[in-house]
Amino acid sequence: MSGLCGRVLAAVIASLVMTGCASGSRQAPAAGEGGPVGGGPLAERLATEATVDGAVGHLEALQAIADRNGGNRAVGTPGYDQSVEYVASTLSRAGFRVETPTIAVTGEDDEHEGAAGARATRSVIAQTTTGRTDEVVLSGAHLDSVPEGPGINDDGSGVAANLEIALRLGAAAPVTNAVRFVWFGAEEEGLVGSQQYMQGLSADRRRDIALMLNSDMIASLNAGYFVYDGDGSDPGSTEDAAAGSPTIERLLVDRLASLGVPAQGIRFSGDSDYGPFVEAAIPSGGVFSGDAPSKTPEQAALWGGRAGVPFDPCYHRACDTTSNIDRVAYGRMLNALAFGIGSFATDLGGLPPRAERG
Repeated sequence: MSGLCGRVLAAVIASLVMTGCASGSRQAPAAGEGGPVGGGPLAERLATEATVDGAVGHLEALQAIADRNGGNRAVGTPGYDQSVEYVASTLSRAGFRVETPTIAVTGEDDEHEGAAGARATRSVIAQTTTGRTDEVVLSGAHLDSVPEGPGINDDGSGVAANLEIALRLGAAAPVTNAVRFVWFGAEEEGLVGSQQYMQGLSADRRRDIALMLNSDMIASLNAGYFVYDGDGSDPGSTEDAAAGSPTIERLLVDRLASLGVPAQGIRFSGDSDYGPFVEAAIPSGGVFSGDAPSKTPEQAALWGGRAGVPFDPCYHRACDTTSNIDRVAYGRMLNALAFGIGSFATDLGGLPPRAERG
């Protein structure tokens, strides 16, 4: 993650019970009204079949890549290039059509290997061959680490979660809406990959994106359970998310509650790849387990862990390895993300239709 997370909610969202499926209506229920958002056979199957063991296997592969290449996977280094090839080849073997578009990066920090001068790097994109291509469910994570370490939580956790979900979903998935997975390059250089991705889309192609789900740091060792604030109701929220974002927030909150975890809201602070999508008024959301700020006593009482200690003690450090992972938290966040992808892939109820986007 490229910056510190913003202030988080002091209020705790009460536990909710997951029942039923989302309505086909495009009107999101008001807070506290109606049944839970999302659900259906695909969502439940994907949440069950996408396992933390599978995701950790991908984390171990990313760790091995870093170990072979100076301890990091930063853009402009062999470790990053091999990370691209690992994700792309894994998807290709599973039947996905994979693109690795080039993005231009200009670094200014001469102290970091691979972060100086003008160079090119790549992102990885894979989309289901099924589903409406004018109602795309986009799920994103950033593929690069900082030069200081291998970036296994930041953001190998999001990379591996999306890869595991994509493999379980399948290239020819039984979806109503196409699912596009994007592993962005150069997030740690200032969201370069996601910014250039959005800049490269025409107005029509932007309208094709029904929503964006972001997963950046979802396995922090001293984990919190945060969901991005879609309705602007959380303390510290200053940015207005696009219409439909409250539906995303509520679905993820409900799913975590069904797993026994009360979530807290966190504002869109523009420090991860959701930023360009929020700016483009695309409904956005996602899960986050915390970075440099310390867990409060109230949060420790709520979720466990250690008060007064950063959510991720190894944030942007060499110790962000496979030992810097909370498997329990990772499994819950993976479950919520998979459930969200599966839900929206079959039903966009509560989100604005294409004609009202952009």
